Amino acid sequence: MATIAKHTDQQDNARPTFKTRRASSRDWQTAWLWAGPAVVFVAVFLVYPVFNTIWLSLLDSTSTTFVGLKNYQIIFTNPSLLEVLRNNLLWLVLGTVVTVFLGLVIAVLVDRVRIESLAKATIFIPMAISFVGAGVIWSLVYQYAPVGQPQIGLLDAILTRFGLPPQAWLVNASVDNFALIIVYVWIWTGFCMVIISAALKSIPSEIIEAARIDGASEISIFFRITIPMINSTLVVVATTMVINLLKIFDIIYVMTGGNYHTNVIAVAYYQQLFSFNNFGVASALAVVLLLAIIPIMYFNIRRFRAEARQ
Repeated sequence: MATIAKHTDQQDNARPTFKTRRASSRDWQTAWLWAGPAVVFVAVFLVYPVFNTIWLSLLDSTSTTFVGLKNYQIIFTNPSLLEVLRNNLLWLVLGTVVTVFLGLVIAVLVDRVRIESLAKATIFIPMAISFVGAGVIWSLVYQYAPVGQPQIGLLDAILTRFGLPPQAWLVNASVDNFALIIVYVWIWTGFCMVIISAALKSIPSEIIEAARIDGASEISIFFRITIPMINSTLVVVATTMVINLLKIFDIIYVMTGGNYHTNVIAVAYYQQLFSFNNFGVASALAVVLLLAIIPIMYFNIRRFRAEARQ
């Protein structure tokens, strides 16, 4: 009997009391009081627009008739829209590789000069300029005038000074995409440099000195010590560039308007929605862009969780 009574007492003690349940309920109410507005905001301005856009991408241009995957078929079969996808891929590869590479090289070089702060500030200045402002500035740099007329564009003025013919940089389909990518590189290289430079300074100097004492060359130190130790930072910077480049819009819209074979997904979306009033294709382009970004975000989240567990 004593054993049964003792067991009953333990069960009674294990059961939550009225006060405990009341305190727990109060904690939940407090939590939802603070988190509720954020959840509602995300649901209204993020979750709902995503699902609504997916639904609109399955309708016709007037959003009145269900057409299934026809809009996606148009995107992946229409020559002009296929060119849009190719241009975005070109931006993605060149823009990411060049900005991260230049950011890394400059970060390593300025780390060894006395005017490090001044050099970094000078290279970082373009980040203070909006994409629209940068587009206007570089439109003047690429400004073209026919042969025999005064060249007000900086680049063509330099060419003609050396006896070379001026070039229509933003009209010539063989070079205009590269000319636009240069503008992006000019803006974002400073950002990459600053982030990578901070990572370089976190490398213990004792490791570098030990490698030099062992006879390692500077190139060997760079590839076998520096790069592996800042690898996570390089991945973060590269991922940031990829996300930026997937939704690049301002530079193309300001400098060429997507003409002369320079169109990209974001500009094509704008044109389909506001110029052609084709809500179906515009929504499908937005969904394609979303699907392209999701794997990158998933990769980032997994990597952050793996680093947190270490």
